[in-house]
Amino acid sequence: MNGTSAPAISVLMPCYNCGAHVAEALQSVLAQTFDDWELVVVDDGSRDDSAARIAACEDPRIRLLRQDNAGVSAARNRAIAAARGARLAFLDADDWWAPTLLERLSAALDAAPGALIAYCGWQNVGLPGKAGEPYVPPDYETDDRDAHLLTACPWPIHAVLVKTRAVREAGGFDETLATSEDYALWLEVAARGRLVRVPEVLAFYRHHGGGQATADRTRLARDQYRVQTAFLARHPEVAERLGRRRARGIICAGLRRRTYEAYWERDLDAARDLFRFALARGCLRPADLRHALPALLPRPLHARLLAGRDRRPA
Repeated sequence: MNGTSAPAISVLMPCYNCGAHVAEALQSVLAQTFDDWELVVVDDGSRDDSAARIAACEDPRIRLLRQDNAGVSAARNRAIAAARGARLAFLDADDWWAPTLLERLSAALDAAPGALIAYCGWQNVGLPGKAGEPYVPPDYETDDRDAHLLTACPWPIHAVLVKTRAVREAGGFDETLATSEDYALWLEVAARGRLVRVPEVLAFYRHHGGGQATADRTRLARDQYRVQTAFLARHPEVAERLGRRRARGIICAGLRRRTYEAYWERDLDAARDLFRFALARGCLRPADLRHALPALLPRPLHARLLAGRDRRPA
C-alpha cells in the first residue's frame, strides 16, 4: 500500500484502559503476512497510558483517534466511519491474532465472491479446561444455517473479516446494547449474504478478569434474548423458514441454558433474575417450575430452601 491509495483492509481497534495489553495487540497486526492494511485505533477516553503506547508506534498505517468515553460500540462505530478499506477486521486492544489471519481470511473472501463474511477458529486464553482449548466452528453454510446462527453468537468479533459495505448497510453496532452488540451485527450481515469458513485457529481472546462485558451473565442473557427476538421481528422470513415454533424454541432454549448455568453454579442473584425473566416471557417448561418458582420468594428464604439440596444432575 502506498501513502495515497486506500488499503484493502481496515483493522478497527477500540481501546479503553488497555495499557497492559495494547502493545501485544498492535504487534500482532504489524506481524501480519498480509500487509495492505490500515489500523484505526479509537482511544475511548482511557485513563491509563494506552494512548501513549499507541502513539509510540510510528508505523504510518496506524491512525489514532481519541474521544471521551462512550463505550465500545460507539468507539467501533467511529472507527467504521473513518475506515477506508473495502473490508473490515476487528481486534480489541487486549486480544491478538496469528500472523496469517488477514491473509487467510482475505483469500477465503476472494475465493467466494458472493460471501460477505469470512470467519475462522479461535482460542479463549485464560479459561480452564475445555473452555480454554482451541476451537474450530462448524461450516454454517449448511441446510440448518438459520438455526445455527439464531442459537448464539457464532464467533468472537476478532475472528472475522467482513465487507465494509455490508457493515455500513446493517447500521454498524447498536450503541444501546451493553453486550451482544456484535451478535446483532453479525445476524444482520449474515441475512444479506453468504459466509465462508477458514477451519484454522487464528484468533486469540484474552480472559483476564478485567471487567470484560461478558462477565455479567444476567445482562448477557437478557441482551442475547433481546437481539434474537428483535432480529426475528425485522426478518420474519427467517422465522418462516425455520417455522415460528422452532425459532421460538431455539431462543427460549438459549435463555434456559444461561439461566441454569447460573443456577447450578449457585450464582443465586443471576439465577433468580433470569428465572423471573424467562418466566415472564413464557420460556420455561413445566419441568422448570420446581426450580423457577422459588425465585419468586424473598432471597433469604430461597437461599435456605436451596441449602444442601437440588444439586446439578449428573
